[in-house]
Amino acid sequence: MKKDNSFIPFFKPLITDDEINDVNKCLRSGWMTTGPFTKQFEKDFSKYMKRGQAVAVNSCTAALHLALEAVGIRAGDLVLVPTYTFAATAEVVRYLDAVPVLVDAEEDTFNMDMHKAEDILQKIASCEHVPGVPEQHNGVKAMIPVHFGGQAVDVEHAKRLCSEYELFLIEDCAHCCPAYYKTEESKEWKMTGSSADIACYSFYANKTITTGEGGMALTDNPEWADRMRIMSLHGISKDAWKRFSKEGSWYYEITAPGYKYNMTDIAAAIGVNQLKRADDFHSSRERIAGIYNKGLKNLRGITLPSVKSGIKHSWHLYIIRVNNNESGISRNEFIEKLTAGGIGTSVHYIPLHLHPYYKENFGYNADDFPVASELYSEVISLPIYPAMSDDEIYRVISTVKTVLEQSEK
Repeated sequence: MKKDNSFIPFFKPLITDDEINDVNKCLRSGWMTTGPFTKQFEKDFSKYMKRGQAVAVNSCTAALHLALEAVGIRAGDLVLVPTYTFAATAEVVRYLDAVPVLVDAEEDTFNMDMHKAEDILQKIASCEHVPGVPEQHNGVKAMIPVHFGGQAVDVEHAKRLCSEYELFLIEDCAHCCPAYYKTEESKEWKMTGSSADIACYSFYANKTITTGEGGMALTDNPEWADRMRIMSLHGISKDAWKRFSKEGSWYYEITAPGYKYNMTDIAAAIGVNQLKRADDFHSSRERIAGIYNKGLKNLRGITLPSVKSGIKHSWHLYIIRVNNNESGISRNEFIEKLTAGGIGTSVHYIPLHLHPYYKENFGYNADDFPVASELYSEVISLPIYPAMSDDEIYRVISTVKTVLEQSEK
């Protein structure tokens, strides 16, 4: 393959003078940790997402941890999570010495299969064996579905299961700002996270909006929000962030053994401005996905992303599947060829049940989750972000086609 001197990275955030100017303003103010920019970001984000309370933290992992702690998850509780997700979704369950119960994926969306989740809940209720579930436990207390890649899970099914089994619904919306779904009954577009007890978002560098590192927890429950705010700053009593400002007091009380999860004003200064362009970013990602769909359709051995009806995908990720038998090339070799052609890629994700920790501690094996195991062997995430130029988009398409053509020889 002929190499191009330039390299198209897997992701690149779109930062403007607005972010830079507000970061400079923050630095010149002398106040860089949690402060006025953070509070503004919380206010703006809760309004944008149409939720009552927002708690800004330093990662989505922190938001998920705080959410589980706030609703009362304790040692020995069971929490349903997808196996096809990033480490954070399940590890926060372990932080509380609770047990993550893994659920296989839907083949078309990669999301948690709610029918399989329902089957697991029925088996646990009937005291039947479920892989990874210890003999002694407190029952299932919560579910954490992930809107994988930016496509909403079957929220209505998840809500019904949570209602029937009295579970807390904590939505992992790390890939969604924004994404939407609607039901046949309502015909009304709803944002992902709008139905959750607590919804958690990520602002990592490659997300749909970014603060570099950062996250947010949203809820309509003021008591949970207050608990998460307190626990995000060492369990110190309300408004701990004001201790060193003229509005604050030197006196504080530790009400619980909390964590150090607060967001800095430097990060929030970026987030405030990124959020203003969230809809524009979404439109850009939709446009790129459309160009990919047209340029990559009907390629031998390549399966393009599937979007279900009643869904507005965030297009945080654009994932193709490479069938080794049909394409004549393995997924790993395909990635190597794309890299040689100057295209940055990634793999989302290695399912949790294939990692040593979950195999050794919970006895999982590849056969327990056949759909996720197969997906993992085939997926490649292509670059998709608003900062991409048309030349870069079409070069990705051209390089994918070239790799396939060379595999025929």
